[in-house]
Amino acid sequence: MHTSLKYLFIVLLLSVGIILKAQEKIEETTIVVKNVNIITMTLENKIIKNANILIKGKKITAINGVIPGSAKIINGKGKWLIPGLIDMHIHGFADINYGSAYPTQGATFLVDHQDAMLPYIANGVTTIFDLNARTENFAQRNEIIKGKVIGPRIALAALINGGNGSGRIANTPSDGRQTVRLAKAEGYEFIKVYSDLNIETFKAITEEAGKQNMKVLGHIPDAFKGKTEEAFIPNFNMIVHAEEFAKQSENYSDQDIQKFVRLSKENGTWFSPTLIVIERIADQARSLENIKKLQGFRYIHPLMQNKWLTSNQYHNRTSPEFIAYLERMIQFNNRLVKAFKEAGIPIVAGTDAGCSGVVWGYSLHDEIELLVKAGLTPLEALNSATRISASWLGIGDKIGTVEVGKYADLILLDDNPLDNIQNTRKISGVFFDGKWIDKRKTDKMLSDLAKRNLKNINKYDWKKRKEL
Repeated sequence: MHTSLKYLFIVLLLSVGIILKAQEKIEETTIVVKNVNIITMTLENKIIKNANILIKGKKITAINGVIPGSAKIINGKGKWLIPGLIDMHIHGFADINYGSAYPTQGATFLVDHQDAMLPYIANGVTTIFDLNARTENFAQRNEIIKGKVIGPRIALAALINGGNGSGRIANTPSDGRQTVRLAKAEGYEFIKVYSDLNIETFKAITEEAGKQNMKVLGHIPDAFKGKTEEAFIPNFNMIVHAEEFAKQSENYSDQDIQKFVRLSKENGTWFSPTLIVIERIADQARSLENIKKLQGFRYIHPLMQNKWLTSNQYHNRTSPEFIAYLERMIQFNNRLVKAFKEAGIPIVAGTDAGCSGVVWGYSLHDEIELLVKAGLTPLEALNSATRISASWLGIGDKIGTVEVGKYADLILLDDNPLDNIQNTRKISGVFFDGKWIDKRKTDKMLSDLAKRNLKNINKYDWKKRKEL
């Protein structure tokens, strides 16, 4: 009996070894995209025509290297390869408790992580930056890292506000500094400052974040109205939303625009205009039918569909005056982007996805197109969603360009986006961390998700979310 057990143990060990080696072999399979045109997005703006790119595991291992006989071949003839896109401003969709939680209860609304990530996959958005992250977003990111969910890389910022609201609130410099230290200890990588902070607390937060090696980005607090220049201090690294500058202007003048350009350039403050937000707010103010027509709307969870249609704050406050106000702001925002571009200030692409009318994944293509409309070239707009964004996040050595040694976060396009920026939507397939997902698979996943959402459409009512 003892001999039999020993023999069985040896067999099991050998079997495990064979399985592990087989798994290792699968993971190390080389994928080659043949005869593809590569828009590298490097500083030299190099384009490599009719190239072969080799991907092994998670990384790009060669361009025009020797192709192994065992490699999986993807035909790239006539197609264009670009780096995966980066959305520098999203609000993630994750588990949450909408009611009054009791100990041990946890979330009352649970999200299917793969469903939440699917719009990013379908649109080649391989990295996202959550600007009001919660604990649940760490769990979401870990599911992706473990390989249980296919999805983008996720950078996480802790939002700090002032006043009497909920969340991380700081109304004194000492509270601001401690809130930054706590956010750092909890694992957050960046700090987002918000509108209700007072001046001294804003300055303390920004200074403390610098000491903690955390970049600061966000709104210009309302307290700086009339003294905008005081907000531009060291480590205030990026302003998100063009309307943050609009709020600091009395008349949307060219003189104000040039002042904002000067302040930003002198301080080294980058700019993420999120043009799509005000465009979508104006659309909703005009008609809720514009929500229903949004590309990707049917892939949004039924609860959020219901919220956008039945509890839409922008439509509820609509008036001819409100729409005219938004239209003037849109014109100002476009002029602002053009001026920042001409001054050589880095512009990064962000969407505020999750805000009503701004669909996760799909909206980044909208934003890139609006940047071109505002005066960027297609190459500059692509740069704003690839290399430049990766550089600001501090991961430019890992993603953002198509180069040997970098992670294989890539998009295979049917047509050249430099000829027409709308070609970024013509996706043949994507690589997420080296995993190849072709359009047929993505379309099938989207179709299944749309059917599930339609089936459950009447199960969710935003106004009754606390009863979930």
